[in-house]
Amino acid sequence: MSWLTSPAHHRWLEGETDRLLDFGRAARTPQGFGWLDQRGRLETDRDTALWITCRMTYVNSLAALLGRPGAGALTDHGLAALDGPFRDTQHGGWFAAVGPEGPTETDKGAYPHAFVVLATASAAAAGRTGARGLLDEALAVSLAHFWDEEAGMVVESWDRTFTTCEDYRGVNAGMHTVEAYLAAADVTGDRAWLDRAARITERVVHGFARGNQWRLPEHFDTAWQPLLDYNVDSPAHPFRPYGATVGHWLEWARLALHVRAALEARGDTPPTWMLEDAVGLVDAAVREGWQVDGAPGFVYTVDWSGSPVVRERMHWVLCEALGAAAALFAATGDARYDDWYQQWWDYAAEHLLDLEGGSWWHELAPDHQVSTTTWAGKADLYHAVQATLIPRLPLTPTLAPALARGLLG
Repeated sequence: MSWLTSPAHHRWLEGETDRLLDFGRAARTPQGFGWLDQRGRLETDRDTALWITCRMTYVNSLAALLGRPGAGALTDHGLAALDGPFRDTQHGGWFAAVGPEGPTETDKGAYPHAFVVLATASAAAAGRTGARGLLDEALAVSLAHFWDEEAGMVVESWDRTFTTCEDYRGVNAGMHTVEAYLAAADVTGDRAWLDRAARITERVVHGFARGNQWRLPEHFDTAWQPLLDYNVDSPAHPFRPYGATVGHWLEWARLALHVRAALEARGDTPPTWMLEDAVGLVDAAVREGWQVDGAPGFVYTVDWSGSPVVRERMHWVLCEALGAAAALFAATGDARYDDWYQQWWDYAAEHLLDLEGGSWWHELAPDHQVSTTTWAGKADLYHAVQATLIPRLPLTPTLAPALARGLLG
């Protein structure tokens, strides 16, 4: 029996969506949305981060489009945070973190700014007041400061004044920029954002990953030459770990299929590599990441020979595996992706879903005890909510516009 075509399974996914949304209601802070602990309590000693605020604004936009009472007000709260405490009225863009007294981190990163685009695009799809103006502003900032037309990629980060650019390039920021640009293309109707997303995807997936046995280099210098030993002494870094990050192979595979579907929807014939490379990335993730140390679950990172480095099981990696399997099944109809999808949900049900404390355990040790090597607490709902929605939606348009058009299965 196919779970991905099963109305009964889709009803279970809907229930899981609502369980997650209930957990996240405590995340509201005066400045935006904060970090939740293992029990869903707000960690008041942390500043309010831009990326968390944007991801929760995005999730609440999806909830509003699902007709969940109260979600619209939470979305509006996130928009007010972007239009208020996070906004840098002097130099443009948004601060990385704020506290009760004002900004506490003033750098401007491509990663959180991509989530500004995703959040405001999704809120605009939900029809929230002021969202479209913020989206237009976020896209202007992205184009002026982060998009590198010559490279077809994004730069990593700037100081507050957008004067000094970091001497580092990373594909994690590019990955979330692809997601954001796809949403922007759907909401604005401007094809240029899709074309930029396709350029990033081609260089990363078809260039960097395919050319390195799918072990995607994550870290680069300013000429886009890989830095393979980057953070070798800090292998469990939450954003820039050493080696190759298995979950990103899965995430890039799904994004390549979203780009492919978006091109098809606009009457283009996508290049054949988009599907081929998505298959290659997922096959490699299963081969080198899934149960490779004798225990269930995906390892976090591998080295350049494919051996595990950080063996903790991250919830977001499993979420991206579910999304990639659903996307490949939608693109190919191949039953093996449904089989993997079922196996991975069984794993999530046994090990990751916290039915007592709420949400999902964000990190487990290889023996499946709760770990905090990289992630403490249950920061936000972004990956897990997407894992419950992607299997019920088409590959294009992106999630919020698809919900706005009534395309939920």
